[in-house]
Formats: sequence, C-alpha cells, structure tokens
Amino acid sequence: MAETHLHPLLDGGIKPGAASFAGGTLSCRCERDQVKARVESNIAHNHACGCTKCWKPENAIFSVIAVVPRDKLRVSSHPEKLQVVDPAAAIQRHACTVCGVHVFGRIENQDYPFYGLDFVHPELFAEPGAPPPGFAAFVSSVIESGVRPERMEGIRGQLRALGLEPYDCFSPPLMDAISTHAAKQKGVLPA
Repeated sequence: MAETHLHPLLDGGIKPGAASFAGGTLSCRCERDQVKARVESNIAHNHACGCTKCWKPENAIFSVIAVVPRDKLRVSSHPEKLQVVDPAAAIQRHACTVCGVHVFGRIENQDYPFYGLDFVHPELFAEPGAPPPGFAAFVSSVIESGVRPERMEGIRGQLRALGLEPYDCFSPPLMDAISTHAAKQKGVLPA
C-alpha cells in the first residue's frame, strides 16, 4: 500500500532542528499583506495533530503544532485580517480571513491547563531550524476528517517509522501536566 501524505514537515522524513533556534516570524500564506506574528522564544511540545480543529496544509491529514509562551508572541503586521475561527473552542484559533491559515491559537480561560501558552504551526516560520515533532496526538481523529478506518494501521506505522509515537490524546508528559493542574485546582495536590 502506498504511503499516505501526512504533512509536508513529515513526508520524506523529519529534519532535525537547529540548537540555535530561538523563534522567528510566522506568516500567513497570502501573496501580499501577510499577517505576521513575531515569536521571541523556541517552541515546545511540537507534534503531529490529527484533530479536526487545527489548520492543515492542503492535502495533509495532520497538522503540526507546537507551543510558545503567550508573552513571547505578538502580531506584527495586519492584525485586522485575523478572526477567531470558533469563539466557543478552548483554543481560540486566530486565522487569516483571506487565506484561512491559523496564525496562532490562544487560550483565554485562565483555568485551562495550558493557559499562558500559544499554539503555533512551525511550518509558518520564515526562519528554518525549529525543533521537529516528537510525537503524534489525536491520531484516530483523522477518521473524523474522512480517512478510512482500515488505513489507520498503515498510518500509525508511518508515524512510528518517523519516530513519532501515535497517541489518541496528548503524550504522557502532557497528560500528566493536565492531571496535575486538575489535582491542584481540586486541592488534591498543593498549589
């Protein structure tokens, strides 16, 4: 069976990041008057995501998502072109109203476990060298976007061949962070 087009950053093998990468400029895909956001830090928790909410490049079945500290991201040009895709979602995905690219996602709920982090798509950086994805999350969710269930074994095999463990949630360390946050809110663990 032929390999599936997963994502441009995954197809053909994952390239290593540069130790010196410290952020850069994210740009939408408009030919002119691009929305740009400046990120003044490295990324963390980079992963392939199969959820149906994240923006994906054309013909890709996964997105690639990482996080940066909220205070390290600022929109530097054409903020008037940004609109929140789904105001009811936990992650407020700010998309360009012209090309549709999600420039960043922000969490406004201070009680949410990942409050303080903004979600970004590393392929939108003008600068090369962002750390590569380290796992795959919400893999089964690609079925919800139209992938046939019988293809899932092959897709998981492709991800593992790339060194990306496929999960149907976040990676265990991120799930531990969510549970720790919940336990502190409930008073089960000290704050």
